[in-house]
Amino acid sequence: MPLHKDDPRSLGGYKLVDRLGAGGMGIVYRGRSRSGREVAVKVVHAQYAEDPVFRARFRQEIEAARRVSGAFTAPVLDADPDARAPWMATQYVPGQSLAARIRAHGALRVAELRPLALGLVEALRDIHRAGMVHRDLKPANVLMAGDGPRVIDFGISRAAENHNTLTETGQMVGTPPFMSPEQFTDARTVGPASDVFSLGALLVYCVTGRGPFDADSPYLTGYRVVHNEPVLDGVTGPLRTVLERCLAKDPADRPELDDLSREFAAALPEPDPGEPETMTLRLPSARPLEAGTVPADATPGPGADVDRTTGTGSGRRRIRSRGRRTLWVAVGTVGALTLGLLWYGRFGPGFPDDSRTASSSSASRWAAVPTGWQPWQTTVYKPADRGEVKALGTPAEGQSDCLSQGDSVYCGGHGVLPVRLDGRTGRTLWRAALAAPGDDPSRYDSWVLGVYDGTVLVRETLTEEGANNPTFVVALDATSGSQLWIRKVNDENVDLIMAGDVVLTAESDGRTVTARSPRTGKARWAMTLPARTYCTFLPAGTDVYAQCFPTEQNATYSSLLQLDRGDGTVLARRQIPFESGFLGVVDGHPALVLADEESGSTSLQDSRFTRILLTDPTTGGRTTTKLAKTYEGSVTLASDTLWITGANGEVAAVSPLTGKELWHTRTSVENSGSPTYDSRTHTLYLASPSGRVAALDTRKGTLLWQTPPRVGTASTDGASDPKALLYGGVVTVMIPDGTLFSLDPAHPGRKSGSG
Repeated sequence: MPLHKDDPRSLGGYKLVDRLGAGGMGIVYRGRSRSGREVAVKVVHAQYAEDPVFRARFRQEIEAARRVSGAFTAPVLDADPDARAPWMATQYVPGQSLAARIRAHGALRVAELRPLALGLVEALRDIHRAGMVHRDLKPANVLMAGDGPRVIDFGISRAAENHNTLTETGQMVGTPPFMSPEQFTDARTVGPASDVFSLGALLVYCVTGRGPFDADSPYLTGYRVVHNEPVLDGVTGPLRTVLERCLAKDPADRPELDDLSREFAAALPEPDPGEPETMTLRLPSARPLEAGTVPADATPGPGADVDRTTGTGSGRRRIRSRGRRTLWVAVGTVGALTLGLLWYGRFGPGFPDDSRTASSSSASRWAAVPTGWQPWQTTVYKPADRGEVKALGTPAEGQSDCLSQGDSVYCGGHGVLPVRLDGRTGRTLWRAALAAPGDDPSRYDSWVLGVYDGTVLVRETLTEEGANNPTFVVALDATSGSQLWIRKVNDENVDLIMAGDVVLTAESDGRTVTARSPRTGKARWAMTLPARTYCTFLPAGTDVYAQCFPTEQNATYSSLLQLDRGDGTVLARRQIPFESGFLGVVDGHPALVLADEESGSTSLQDSRFTRILLTDPTTGGRTTTKLAKTYEGSVTLASDTLWITGANGEVAAVSPLTGKELWHTRTSVENSGSPTYDSRTHTLYLASPSGRVAALDTRKGTLLWQTPPRVGTASTDGASDPKALLYGGVVTVMIPDGTLFSLDPAHPGRKSGSG
């Protein structure tokens, strides 16, 4: 809806575009940052803004919610609880609420539940990991985005209601049909298992169109939640068994989230790939809703009637039931329920971790291996089926580096012609004929930049006598290995990279960077690098970041440029310390690691560092987070966590927002370089130059397994590190000497065949 006459036109650096809604707490606007990013901006009503107690609560809830991030939650991006009108900006999520979806189309089919159930489990895992309990998981608090559900209202929108209950006791948050028994009986016992109960009730509602404890009165509903068994008419098969466990009265009898994820995956069928109607595609067109806002049409007010359709197939029936009422409950004894106002309180630090680490002997943790896959071991020097059959050099002369894409592994290296390996068998499918037979392998380098649109992009360097070493970007057809196009580049002042659907090339002047189509080489846009600098590029989301270091001596600052990947526009330019390395983006904030004074390194590999620098994406303001101790080793950012590996095999997980060490584990994987994070199984993989591999649970740091070395001697010198590559449910390990092998993480000791 359009802005009202008295509405502000901008707030906190965000341009306000229109209104999304208004409620008891404040007004919600759709805003746009300077970079063009759309956000939902909530502004608190004046009566709450004038109260210092409310401001304190609002500030606490913002800080708590900032720790929640994940694929299925809508994160807080920015906030100012101290402003004259306190406000916050959250991720803008276009999509209906789950409540509106069911109201418009009726109950979901069982096959539609799979992406919803697994996404909600993942969202709860992220919330619990941040030290919070949602306490009000219900259909109105789930937004149906095009790429999966988003859980909202995990603290921020409850701040005003919290204020009204600061002096009250025994009051609990929740909507009765989706509350757990302990929410009614003892607020002090509410933990992560309460959200599992709510999830079970929500999914019953999705399948049947009614809750498992529905009654005409909210008081009676609360009594049924505490005392009665759930009504699961219409829920059948394995799903019924899983939901019965979720709805157990005793929290200890409910499944852990890790177990629940596996049980839902087994109980709910995969969507039929030939079926055009999916849960998200069936959503009717509607005004997009921002994160953190309950749609006005999603939860009717007291006394309202709602029409809901239930059943599947052609036989459908109409049900009229009372609208769900939101209430708070003051509990004196079990069953004594009093109507009032909701409040939300986050569960304090130190509650039990929701994860349950799988043992190395349990295959249920791991994903299924691809069809036709068998363990294999090979080298980049094996004969190829197509192209240049024989390798240019030997393991003693070269050093390799690889990446995986789809069902294949692509490798290059020093003295190594580009090759493509079959990820199922390890067979060398082709070797690019980019050098003449008999050429000196010590004078040839090829590094695979990336694979996109059936095209492999390679940086190729030919070492010649003198200082002039011509460098090229070569595009190869991924199927045949044949050359599509080639362009000479001058990358003396820039690192070449692939960034999504473009490859960045440096022109002959050494200052102009051009983004080109991988398949055709056609230029899409160009930019000029800052004078007298060396720039490294890193893609992050839909943008590309360039960190440019002055080449002059004794420089104290470098520049961080944020570029629009679509047209090369410089969206932001920030001055940052010279001795820093760009990690990526955390909670919408560009993050850099700051080297300690003695190290002076700008590398993310083999460095000493003590601090993390976060820059505000809108204002450019900087926040420095001091780490709990000085770390030495390699650092990688993934899933909003710093993964730090030392040369001695030690691994640490550190929060970049707080600097707190989440866990610390010692392994026997030496000189591993950067680890590989698998978001599907919550596993961190490390590989050593000797071929030793380890797998760790990312939530607790538990060492799941580690393997013996694969090679007798291992070099730690050179430009590449060992790495673990992910393909389906298997792990392919690359060692710089050119050895590759593939293993099943559920059975890492199974013997490999020869590729």
